[in-house]
Amino acid sequence: MPNMSLTKNPMPSQAPEIRNQNFLEVALGYTPEQAMDEAKRCLQCKHRPCVSGCPVRIDIPGFIKEVAEGNFEAAYQVIAKSSALPAVCGRVCPQESQCECKCVRGIKGEPVAIGRLERFVADYHNEHATQLPEKPVSNGHKVAVIGSGPSGLTCAGDLAKKGYEVTVFEALHLAGGVLVYGIPEFRLPKSIVQKEIDTLIALGVKVETNVVIGRTITIDELMQEYGFEAVFIGSGAGLPKFMNIPGENLKGVYSANEFLTRINLMKAYLPDCDTPIQHGKKVAVVGGGNVAMDAARCAKRLGADVTIIYRRTEAELPARREEVEHAMEEGIIFKFLTNPLEILGNDQGWVAGARCQEMALGEPDSSGRRRPVAVEGSEFDIELDCVIMALGTSPNPLIKSTTEGLETERWGGIIVNEETGLTSRQGVYAGGDAVTGAATVILAMGAGKTAAAAMDEYLQKK
Repeated sequence: MPNMSLTKNPMPSQAPEIRNQNFLEVALGYTPEQAMDEAKRCLQCKHRPCVSGCPVRIDIPGFIKEVAEGNFEAAYQVIAKSSALPAVCGRVCPQESQCECKCVRGIKGEPVAIGRLERFVADYHNEHATQLPEKPVSNGHKVAVIGSGPSGLTCAGDLAKKGYEVTVFEALHLAGGVLVYGIPEFRLPKSIVQKEIDTLIALGVKVETNVVIGRTITIDELMQEYGFEAVFIGSGAGLPKFMNIPGENLKGVYSANEFLTRINLMKAYLPDCDTPIQHGKKVAVVGGGNVAMDAARCAKRLGADVTIIYRRTEAELPARREEVEHAMEEGIIFKFLTNPLEILGNDQGWVAGARCQEMALGEPDSSGRRRPVAVEGSEFDIELDCVIMALGTSPNPLIKSTTEGLETERWGGIIVNEETGLTSRQGVYAGGDAVTGAATVILAMGAGKTAAAAMDEYLQKK
């Protein structure tokens, strides 16, 4: 029988007062019974609007139908045809603004919990699968992928399935890109990421870590000396932005990139960590995106009183609603319509506070959000000992500066053909944050998938 409930099955999770003191995963996942009950809310629409909202075009009604019938492994196989990272996407993909916002059930209630079902299916497979996929027969073509984040891993996986000899080059000492250095353990356990990477390795993908393209080796050398016939650039956007206000060079000021990398990749939250992080007791995070939420929630788990400073109102926060709600539940304070003017220091050169100004909303800007304007005479000081700047990122210029003929935007993004991912260099493709600037995991995966298809077509003609 169909489930005509107007609401989703709630996601079991840790209580806020417990989870804000540990780095264990917040959401606990559906039981098989909850997953089947939720799947029965799907109407199996013939026109399949949810699929149009998915950047990698997963057969959403197809896998949900299998879940409803209790065929969980069959459901995984449906997803795996389109997605190389289902356990990741089920956790961090913004389904509410993509597939779920297209769901017919959302017209008179809540949409089907597509993301929660994808997570359940992937976790079930990872728990019960006894065999890794077999390596396809080689087609004799060599391809290099720069960066092991979501776009690079997706591109590598799609090409490996077609028999390409794929080598992924990663600058850090662990593969996974932003999935391991940017997203906290309590949102995305690193063991989940490693299982997805192990699947790609079983398909024949080679992963070379500690290789900085543009320093260790260049793209030109990869193609001219090492025999790679095509290259995909999925190097992300790891160059942090700052406000350029007085005091940003004080000790105790971090970019969110550094703070999260120290926490997530280097495990600085563990008491026996070899590289502990100097963290404060009164922390401000400047920004309102998902990265700001991640940084704030990490600082809270390190024992700090945390305030998020955002220059617009709650309605304009760009972060996922779920992440904002979790942060609020965990005791993080939000100061809306507030903007820092200066970071104040003490005699030892450490952060001691911030001078802020109240803001009001004016006319909409180019993003469509109302532009914040300063309220004259509204300056005030707050006491702090740490400030984390979560203001966005841009692509690192290293690859551009060492690759002949690679055209980029003024702000650093690589210019590509939107339909193929092809850059201004023959045989060189790009996608993800290296092209768009900081965006979502699933959009980066979609770009990797698009480029893989175009690279296959290009190489088969050689």
